[in-house]
Amino acid sequence: CGRNFEALYRAVDAAPSPVHAAPDRDKPAPSPRRDQDDRLLGGLLSPAFDDYSCRSRYASPSLYRRPSPFRPSSHLVARLRRYEARHRRCGPGSPLFGEAVEHLRSGRNAARSECQYTVWTPFNGLGNRMLALASTFLHALLTDRVLLVHAPHEFDGLFCEPFPGSSWTLPAGFPIADFDGTFTMLSPTSYKNMKKAGTINGGENPNVTAETLPAYVFLDLIQSYTGAAFCEADQRVLAKFNWMVVKSDVYFATAFFLMPVYRRELARLFPEKEAAFHHLARYLFHPSNDVWAIVREFHEAYLAGADERIGLQVRVFPELPVPFETMYGQIMRCSEQEGLLPKVAERNAAAARNTSAVSSPDGRKTKLTSILVTSLSPEYYERIRGVYQANRAETGGYVAVHQPSHDGVQHTEARGHNQRALAEIYLLSFCDRIVTTAVSTFGYVAHGLAGVRPWVLLRSPSPGTPAEPACVRSLSVEPCMQAAPRQMCGAAKGSDIGTLAPYVRHCEDVHGGVKLFS
Repeated sequence: CGRNFEALYRAVDAAPSPVHAAPDRDKPAPSPRRDQDDRLLGGLLSPAFDDYSCRSRYASPSLYRRPSPFRPSSHLVARLRRYEARHRRCGPGSPLFGEAVEHLRSGRNAARSECQYTVWTPFNGLGNRMLALASTFLHALLTDRVLLVHAPHEFDGLFCEPFPGSSWTLPAGFPIADFDGTFTMLSPTSYKNMKKAGTINGGENPNVTAETLPAYVFLDLIQSYTGAAFCEADQRVLAKFNWMVVKSDVYFATAFFLMPVYRRELARLFPEKEAAFHHLARYLFHPSNDVWAIVREFHEAYLAGADERIGLQVRVFPELPVPFETMYGQIMRCSEQEGLLPKVAERNAAAARNTSAVSSPDGRKTKLTSILVTSLSPEYYERIRGVYQANRAETGGYVAVHQPSHDGVQHTEARGHNQRALAEIYLLSFCDRIVTTAVSTFGYVAHGLAGVRPWVLLRSPSPGTPAEPACVRSLSVEPCMQAAPRQMCGAAKGSDIGTLAPYVRHCEDVHGGVKLFS
């Protein structure tokens, strides 16, 4: 992949090659225990993998990001090790998995099954998929299920296997083949459709036993149906199905924190609630070697030598086609308001050199700032880069602007596009300060991985009307649950879901959505 780097990622700025600082001889070397702690993310990761099958897994985070402000709880670490043991016992290739598949093939939902499974199937763009998959894993963790992934061509090969000694990928020959055709809003096995038809009578019928249920249930959590399964009665019925298929395009993990049945366990797993996705994502998602080669090469060439890295993620949605000048003006107003991008006019003169260490006239090293632009369009990168190039003589600290790719339109069906998107999510997560676009799940994942509270470019009320204010600082690193349930069970009718718990508030970018705060 390294040899194809230029084909995948055009070098978009005449940036200097990074110069790595010489080691500080007076600084004591990190202890082996500290190195191991960094390598395993404070115990979040299992040490059971080798280094070569997945080079990103144990890549020292301190080489790429500032230290995480959040440490995983000992309870979360213990639950993950328990889950891994269950996945090895019940996962693909095990006798228990073969037995469960035969029950599924025969159309039976067996009682007292030792292993229960949740099969996640992808929907919508990569950011949506990662948010929904992390949420599905949390549900599996809470309910002692085994998570399996239906990986179509465009999703296959993006990530390493996350669970030691087993696989999360559905094997060939699985009884359900046509996921797209089988799992639709009209599917008779959809949980919400079963409830409407009275098949399961809302979960309150004591005659509904495991043996009387279909072989599997489809949990349809696409944005319009996120309120379908977050009552405790629903969870009791779902627990009777040995096979569950989940399809979603939202981060629905937030809803579990509002359910009394899970509240105590979640408090132990995530004492800092806003770190839930941060920990889940860093545990689950490790770019494959092909994707990591792109990430590592771009980072070493353009970001590693910077004193400060600023990430700017720009997304213009088809349903709200904000003109370029309007969006660019919003970015500049946000930067001016929050002091984000280096100001050209306030810098002293300095000569630009072909080295990442730039010195002022008195010989002192000045600040090198790298600005990473991620966008489907090249115009924002070109305009910002042009501003700094035109004012090189006024720049006391050196400023370099980079954009890894610009595909023009989103191609979720294409593996190459998804590889580039994943690489850019990780590159954006390496930045010290991150500016994201409202409602963008790509941005949610990046700042969630980083553990950074982003500045959010707010949505314009209409394509030609500038947003006011231009941006706000998020109060949490958590993603937004954009399509929150209209009503949570046990809450008074008409109650505001954003006020049901002191650690849940409405999102900055989606008023009807909710997110977790510590």
